[in-house]
Amino acid sequence: MKKPETGSSMRVHHLNAGTLCPISAKLVSGRGGLFERARLVCHVLLLETNDGLVLVDTGLGVDDIARPGRLGKSWLRNAAPRLLLAETAIEQVKALGFSATDVRHILLTHLDRDHAGGIADFPLAKAHIHLREHQAAITGELPVRKGRYLSSQWHAGSQWVLYGEAGENWFGFKGVRALDDRNPDVLVIPLPGHTPGHCGIAVRTPDKWLLHAGDSYFFHGQIQTPPLPMPLALRAFQRRTDTDHAVRVINQERLRVLNAHHSAEISIFSSHDPQEYDGCCGRVGAGKLPV
Repeated sequence: MKKPETGSSMRVHHLNAGTLCPISAKLVSGRGGLFERARLVCHVLLLETNDGLVLVDTGLGVDDIARPGRLGKSWLRNAAPRLLLAETAIEQVKALGFSATDVRHILLTHLDRDHAGGIADFPLAKAHIHLREHQAAITGELPVRKGRYLSSQWHAGSQWVLYGEAGENWFGFKGVRALDDRNPDVLVIPLPGHTPGHCGIAVRTPDKWLLHAGDSYFFHGQIQTPPLPMPLALRAFQRRTDTDHAVRVINQERLRVLNAHHSAEISIFSSHDPQEYDGCCGRVGAGKLPV
C-alpha cells in the first residue's frame, strides 16, 4: 500500500485487492521461469473525497474468499488467485481506520469478477457503471458470452448510478463527472472494447492526473512508444476476453498516444500489471512510473 497522495480536498491510496498467480511467469509476465507462477494484481484506488470515501473497482470480495467456487472452476484454475481475506478492499479500508459505511461510492471500470467482487461488502455505497455495462451485465439487453459476469457478486438492493457518452473534453476523450460538482476532479472516461461499457477513471491530484485504465490494456509495454512485445499467454488471454477486439485496440492506441504526449501531466496504469502497481507504490526496482 502506498503512502497516500494529498491534495486540497482528496487523498489517494493505491491498493492491491487480489493477487493472481497464473502458471508461467515467462509467458504471462515476460520474465521468470516457464513453469514458475506469475504475479498479477487487482489495482484498486481508495479516494478520500468531499463526499466520503470512493473506491475505484473493488477487486475480489469477502464472499469470493469464503466461497471461491462461485468464481468458477475454470477461472480459479487459470487465474489462481491467492484468496487472502487481508487483500480484500473492505479489510484494507478497515486497516486505514475506516468502516464499510464510510464508502459512499464505487466507481467501476467494468463488472468482471476480479473487479466487482467487493460490491456487496459496502452495502451503503452507490455503484457507478456505464449504461452499456448495465445493459450487458444486469439487464441482459446486450449479448455477451454466457458466464462473463457473476450476478452473485451484487444483490437486488444494489444502488446503480449509470453514465452515458456525453461529457466534457478531457485530453481528447469524453469525461463524465463521476460525483457531480462536489468532486469535479473525478471523471469517468468511456473506453469500451474489453466489455461493452468498460471505462477508465481519471483523478486529479496536486501534481498530475491519474488514469486508472482498467482492462483497456494488460501490459505496460502496450502503451509505450514504440510498443513492447506482449508476453504470449497474456496476449492470448486479452484477445479471448475482449468483447470487441477492434474497438479495444483503437482505445489502447489512443491511450498510447495520450501517454506519449502527456506523460508529464497524466500517469496511466491498468488493473493487473504488477510493474505499474509497484511503481505507484514506490517499490524499489519497479521502474519509473511517476504518480
